[in-house]
Amino acid sequence: MAPNADPDKDFPWWLVILVVSGLWLLYEMLADEVYASALRVLSKGLVITLTVAVVAYLGACAIGLGLAMMGLSRYLVLRQVARFYIEVMRGVPIIVLLLYVAFVLVPGVVAGVNALAGDEIMRTRDVPLLWRAVLALMLAYSAFLAEIFRAGLQAVDKGQIEAAQSLGLNGWQRFRHVRFPQAFRLILPPLGNDFVAMVKDSSLVAVLGISDVAQLAKVTAAGNFRYFETYNVAAFLYLVMTIGLSLVLRRFEARMRSRGRDGS
Repeated sequence: MAPNADPDKDFPWWLVILVVSGLWLLYEMLADEVYASALRVLSKGLVITLTVAVVAYLGACAIGLGLAMMGLSRYLVLRQVARFYIEVMRGVPIIVLLLYVAFVLVPGVVAGVNALAGDEIMRTRDVPLLWRAVLALMLAYSAFLAEIFRAGLQAVDKGQIEAAQSLGLNGWQRFRHVRFPQAFRLILPPLGNDFVAMVKDSSLVAVLGISDVAQLAKVTAAGNFRYFETYNVAAFLYLVMTIGLSLVLRRFEARMRSRGRDGS
C-alpha cells in the first residue's frame, strides 16, 4: 500500500461487483421456479430475523452501557459484579446460553413468580420462544458491548472532564454532554460491527423452531430436498442484510467523523 493511500477514498469496485452479481443472481432466482419458490418462502422470515436482531441489540446496548458504568464505578462491589457478569457471559457459547435461557432460566423465573404469588398466575408457555431467544441474545451481547463502552469511556481525555466539572456541570451533565458524545464517536465502528454480527447470530434462534430465515430454509430444504437452491437463497438474503447494514453504518461513521473534525 502506498504511504499516503486512504482506503476510504478508494472507488468501491468491490461494491460494484457485488451489486452486479447480486442483481444477476436475483434475476436467475426469479427466472427459476425452484429458486423463486424458496425466495418467496424465506423472505417471510426477514421480519422475524430483523426484529430479533434490532430488539436484542438495543437491549444489549442498554445493559452493556450500564455494565460499563458499573465497571468504572468507584465502588468495588459494583466493579466486581460487572466483571463477574461479563466474564461468565463471554465464556458461554451463545447457542448454549440460548438453550439455557429458553429451557432453564425462563421456567425458573416463572416458577419463582408463581411461588411468590402463592398461585399459578403464569405458565412457562405464556412466554413465547421468540422473546426467550431475544433475551438470550441480549444477555450474550451485553457483555461484549460492555467492554466496548468501557474502552470508549476510558479513552476520553480526563482534562475535558475536569474542565466540565470546573464549569459547574454535575456528574450526569458531564456524562451526557462531554464524556458519552466523545466516546460514542470512538466506539461507533465496533458497535456497528457487533450489530452486523447480531444479524448473523440471530440465525441461532432456529434451534428453538422460530420461523426466521434460517429455520424456514431448514424446513423448506427438508420438504423439497433442494438443499443447494434453498441454502443459496438463505445465504443471498443474509448477505443482502449484512452488506446493506455495513454500508449504511459506514456512511454514518463517515458523517460522525466529519462532524468531529468540524467541532460540531
